Amino acid sequence: MKLVRTLQAVQSIMAIDLLSQGVPELSKGRLKDAMTKGAVLLAGKAQKRLRRAQTLLQNGQQLSLHYDDELLNRSCAPAQLISDQQHYSVWFKPAGMLSQGNEWGDHLSLLRTAEQHFAAKRPVFLLHRLDREASGLMVLAHSKTMAAAFSKLIANRQIEKHYLIRVKGQLSAALLQQGELSQPLDDKPCRTEFSLRRYDAAAAQSWLDIKLISGRKHQIRRHFALAGHPVMGDPQYGSDNKDSRGLALQAVSLGFRCPKTGNSMQFSLPAELWLAGADG
Repeated sequence: MKLVRTLQAVQSIMAIDLLSQGVPELSKGRLKDAMTKGAVLLAGKAQKRLRRAQTLLQNGQQLSLHYDDELLNRSCAPAQLISDQQHYSVWFKPAGMLSQGNEWGDHLSLLRTAEQHFAAKRPVFLLHRLDREASGLMVLAHSKTMAAAFSKLIANRQIEKHYLIRVKGQLSAALLQQGELSQPLDDKPCRTEFSLRRYDAAAAQSWLDIKLISGRKHQIRRHFALAGHPVMGDPQYGSDNKDSRGLALQAVSLGFRCPKTGNSMQFSLPAELWLAGADG
């Protein structure tokens, strides 16, 4: 079942009672589950998720419910905290997890996972995104000051990002020697550097190490699809590249100068979390 409903209180009323009256096709149990998972939004100057069923609403307050039982019942592997630097933290986001939630909920998002991990003792700010189908390292900030500092690093391309991908086919010697793809995307310049990790002759697929120089939307996926070597398991770009194991794209390392200490920091994904088959 999938539905969208907007409800307005005409008197003081508990949130769960307003939802129950306005959405009779769903039980209170399912409505409470949707609230817990972030699918109910309370309107205001800053719209926010309303999770507490017993919240007392006043006349005129408005709730919106975006309910999709398939999404709310979806699960994935848990995120893992790789390094806690107090002012920021580095996480492993598994495939199938969103970077942050949307109006349909946030229970399968890295941002919500971090909020629950730190139990509201620290704020959590999203700095960059990784496609839901992809896995790998992400950095979260824990203050507005640190978030602004990291945003500046990102804008100035001072965070070095390395990825691992598995693509369809064997790259030509000329393409490997070229070592980069630089087709403009969305009428903007961008560059993806790459090198061959190994060629899997049995599968006719190539493992590549990637250095992302610019960060256009889906840049790696689009560049390699345009080059005739789409990323395996990509549901959006390329053809004849289906893979039941999912999208073969992973962020494996991050490097930057810490905005707080000035120290050079390098974070690498533990070997046990790498894509299966990466090392042959």
